[in-house]
Formats: sequence, structure tokens, C-alpha cells
Amino acid sequence: MNEKYIEKRLTTEVKKRGGMCPKFVSPGLAGVPDRLVLFKGGLLAFVELKAPNQKPRPIQVRRMEQLRQLGFKVYVIDNVEMIGGVLDEIQGQM
Repeated sequence: MNEKYIEKRLTTEVKKRGGMCPKFVSPGLAGVPDRLVLFKGGLLAFVELKAPNQKPRPIQVRRMEQLRQLGFKVYVIDNVEMIGGVLDEIQGQM
């Protein structure tokens, strides 16, 4: 299982739940998470995707911490089994 497979499963599951999962790119700002997860009602979270057992790079860790300090939810997903739980949490179902 690689990162692209996990990313495809995430986007598919978000769409099934009625949300959007656009790729997030920010020219000039390195280390931003890979995807935005958007649900009805203004629910938003950032998701960094990794291959199994891979960890975010130091710049990614710093960027995720900056986003958390601004009050945003930020997740790292490194296996497909995490997707449902993360989406439930974003949607306030936990």
C-alpha cells in the first residue's frame, strides 16, 4: 500500500459522505498538508498523507503545528483503516 492508494481512498470516502477533498497546494509555503477535507456546515480539516509507517518531515511538522495553533484540525493518515475514524471526528461523530 502506498501514499497514492491511501489518498485515493480518502477522497472516495469523503465524496461518499457528501464532502469535498481538494488537493492543497500553496506556492511559496513549504510543508503544507496534502489535502483539505470539507464538509457541510463549514467543517474543515487538513490531512497529510503518508505511506505506512512513514513520518512527516520536520517542515511538515512545523506547518501542521502552526495550523493547529490557529485552531484548525490537522491529521496524518498512514493507513486506510484510519480514514473512517478521522472523518467521523471531523464530522463531530466521535
